[in-house]
Amino acid sequence: MEIGIIGSGHIGGTLTRRLSSLGHDVVVTNSRGPQSLTDLATETGARAAGLEETVQGAELVVIAIPLKAVPQLPPALFEGKLVVDANNYYPQRDGDVAELLDRSLSSSRWTADHLKGAQVVKAFNTIQAAHLMDEGKPAGSSGRIALPVAGDDADAKRVVMGLVDELGFDAVDAGTLDESWRQQPDTPVYGADRDADGVREGLAAARP
Repeated sequence: MEIGIIGSGHIGGTLTRRLSSLGHDVVVTNSRGPQSLTDLATETGARAAGLEETVQGAELVVIAIPLKAVPQLPPALFEGKLVVDANNYYPQRDGDVAELLDRSLSSSRWTADHLKGAQVVKAFNTIQAAHLMDEGKPAGSSGRIALPVAGDDADAKRVVMGLVDELGFDAVDAGTLDESWRQQPDTPVYGADRDADGVREGLAAARP
């Protein structure tokens, strides 16, 4: 696949490395410009580009930036795109967002509301970057870490779940975007490295 990655921090940089190594055509961008990504591009073979170029040619776009930066993304650019939301809401970093503080809205629904016209799927937000880099295992391996994947479109979710499996993790269907609060920070599955059964139990046990 041609994959665009917005953000070159812990998760964005790790996905750039892992997905490039699997043979995907990765284009990466960040807020500091392509010149700041020279080392990452050289290391991985990914292409560094501006935001527009990163998104336009991509079959799938990963957003891995501070949540407070999401409203700065131009919605029209994401029209019809499959967008993987790897973000988390951290009030101490992102500021007070009333509907996210009281969890009346999941952070991914909030993101989808900003990117109307995109098909948003929540994934990769529950795992530490170092584990995403190093802990992938072949399908069927004992103790394989599972990652929850939430979204409203079954086909879009299936694509993302396939990518999770390709990266070496079991994908667990976590329901709709409105249910994705069950995989946000301070829930049983967040940062827990559970297997598939453990993730299902954790999602069920989550409380608002």
